[in-house]
Order: sequence, then C-alpha cells, then structure tokens
Amino acid sequence: MIHIQPTVHAQSASWAQPIEMLFACHGRVKNFCRQLGMLPDYLAKNGINQAVKNDVKQIITYFNVAAPLHHEDEETDFFPALLRYVPQAKADILKLEAEHVGIHKIWAQLGVQLQELIDEKRTDVEQNLLDDYRAAYARHIALEEPLFELGQKHIPADQLTAMGKIMAERRKIRK
Repeated sequence: MIHIQPTVHAQSASWAQPIEMLFACHGRVKNFCRQLGMLPDYLAKNGINQAVKNDVKQIITYFNVAAPLHHEDEETDFFPALLRYVPQAKADILKLEAEHVGIHKIWAQLGVQLQELIDEKRTDVEQNLLDDYRAAYARHIALEEPLFELGQKHIPADQLTAMGKIMAERRKIRK
C-alpha cells in the first residue's frame, strides 16, 4: 500500500497545545482513511502480502487505541471547555458525540474484517463498510474542526495547558 506523509499538524503538535494534537489526530485519521480507500484495489492487484498486513496492523492499532482516546479527549475535556466559552456550539457537540457512537459501531465490524484479512481468513473487506467508515469520519471531521478553531480562539491558554496535561496523562494510564 502507499504510505502517506504526516500532516503539518502531526509534525509540530505537542501536548502543550492540545487543540493542535486534536488536529494532528484528524490528520492521522485522514491518512488511514485514504489507505483504507486504496485497500480494495491493492488487494485485487497484489493479494494479501506482508506489506498490506503491516499497514493494516497499524490501521487497526490506531483505530482500536488512539481514536477512542481522541474521542474521550473531546468528550471529557475539549467539548465541556468549549461550551463554557462558546455555548452556541452545543447542538454541534451533541451531534458529534452521537457520531462518535456511530463511528465506533462501524469500526466494530470493519475492525473484525481487517483482522480476518491479516489472519488470512478472508481475501477482501466489504466495500460498504469501508465506504461508510470513511464517509462517517469525513463528515465528522468537517463538523468538528471548526469547533477546534473556536476553541483556539476562546478557551484561555491556561485552561488549554491544563487540558493538554490531562490528555497526555490519559495516554500514560492506558499504555
């Protein structure tokens, strides 16, 4: 499969700037979703080989570990802070939280198929699951990133610093 370069956010983000880390996570989601989009053609041309297994393992790990932590960061830390300063974002936040549930449901099915692919128990992945997952994340990110920008403008720097520390600690606990 084709490896995709990290986004600018991913290259420069640190937990000292938690919203940049949220953007960076979205960059990784976009990259992995692009790889998932290439998967069916790659499998049709090359079959299951070690390169595809390695790439799919990275995708599985990301969406099993990092993506749920990212959603927790948003729901536990970022969204409540944003609501304090931008209460008119509430409808979008409620929609995003519901979308997290939907994205996890699709992943529950897609992740199984990807693992079966690695285990050579199947030779392809259902196109509708790939399409649904990629589309769900594309819609989600399009709604969410403007809220990140609002957070950068309206959440005080000291609160962002504290939020970044909490998010970093969450990852230490879950390792």
